[in-house]
Amino acid sequence: MLRKDALGVMERGNFPLGNRGEEIACRYLRQMGYEVLERNFRCKIGEIDIVARDGKVTVFVEVKARKSKTYGKPKEAISFHKQKKLVQLAQYYMKKHHLFDTSARFDVIGIKWTENGRYNIELIQNAFDVES
Repeated sequence: MLRKDALGVMERGNFPLGNRGEEIACRYLRQMGYEVLERNFRCKIGEIDIVARDGKVTVFVEVKARKSKTYGKPKEAISFHKQKKLVQLAQYYMKKHHLFDTSARFDVIGIKWTENGRYNIELIQNAFDVES
């Protein structure tokens, strides 16, 4: 059964949580004025959930969707190892797309589903530094 959520994202009961979270995150970013450039950028190093532009800044967005508090808050889910990997992915992406004179940052979007099937969104801008 298909239905639209509060942001107009089509929802399906069996749609994987991560994909639903990324759809919601993209819609939310657009509403916040970001331009979504790419979703699920993959290379041999790994994957970036969303690449966007916020003004003149290239933003690499990690999406964390949760149904419970079991795994902690979204920012807590980005370990030091994951941060290093995201920095490497971002550097590769920027080199590949010739974005040498462009500022970059790392944002995290946390999506927490509530018991009634709705969700709360938390956007953490500059979630960690490139030097992390």
